[in-house]
Amino acid sequence: MILLKKPLVIFMFLTALAVYLLQQFGVQLPTLIHNYLNNLLCMPLVLTICLIVLQFIKKNYRLTIPIFAIASITIYYILYFEWYLPKVNDRYTSDPIDGVLYVLGAIGFYFIQKRWVAVNK
Repeated sequence: MILLKKPLVIFMFLTALAVYLLQQFGVQLPTLIHNYLNNLLCMPLVLTICLIVLQFIKKNYRLTIPIFAIASITIYYILYFEWYLPKVNDRYTSDPIDGVLYVLGAIGFYFIQKRWVAVNK
């Protein structure tokens, strides 16, 4: 649970929550924030939750998520949200930029988790 206390984790969660709530209440946000910020934050948030659960279950706060697992989860999100869902649900639209943002977020998470674990050693 050490990760829950990290300022960056708190900032990411609060930022994503704020964007989501503002969108739900119909607040007009700048286009880049409205369309893309939560896509950029998606993989770091999902992977951070995965890492927290992994470390909690194993009781080892030095564990990290391997690059292969990060890549697999990211590819799954891209295929599911940008390829499959737009075909079966009109609410979803395919946007290649979202896929790029998922990848950038995953890369950012990979390097950040290494730093978090190095601090905990």
